[in-house]
Amino acid sequence: MLDVLIYTFLLSISPLGEARAGIPYAVLNDIPIFWAFLVGLLGNLLIFPLIMWLIDTFSQKLWPNRRYRKGVVHFSRRAKKGVGGSVEKYGFWGLMVFVMIPLPGTGAYMGAIAAYVLKIERRKAFLATSLGVLVSCVIMAVGSYYGNLGLDSL
Repeated sequence: MLDVLIYTFLLSISPLGEARAGIPYAVLNDIPIFWAFLVGLLGNLLIFPLIMWLIDTFSQKLWPNRRYRKGVVHFSRRAKKGVGGSVEKYGFWGLMVFVMIPLPGTGAYMGAIAAYVLKIERRKAFLATSLGVLVSCVIMAVGSYYGNLGLDSL
C-alpha cells in the first residue's frame, strides 16, 4: 500500500499528471478513496510554492543572461495567450476556475505560471490555486470512485 501511495504522490506532483493521474491511479490500485484524495491533494498543493521558488531563484541568477531573458519573455507571452483573457479579466476567480478544470494544460503548474506572469498577488494566487486544486481533486476522486465501482460490477 505504501508504494502505491508514494506513486500517487509522485504522479500528483508531476507536471504530466498532477492529481488528475494520481487519484485515479490510487483508486484503481484499491487504495481507500480518503487516502487517494488526501495524498493526491497534498502532492498537487505543493506545486505552487515549488514553482514560485524555482521562478524566483532562476530569475535572480539568470536574468543577466540575454538568452534566458529572451526565453522568459517568449514563454510569458505564450503563457498569457494560453490562459486566455478570463484569468486576466477575472483575476482570482478566473485563476481558480482555470486551475479547477481537470483537463490537460490547466492545473497548478499553469496556474502558478499564469499568476506570476499576470502579477497576481502571491497570497491571492495561492488561495485561488489551492481552491481550484481542491475542487479538481474532488471531481477526480468522485469520478474515480464511481468509475471503479462500475468496473468492479462488470
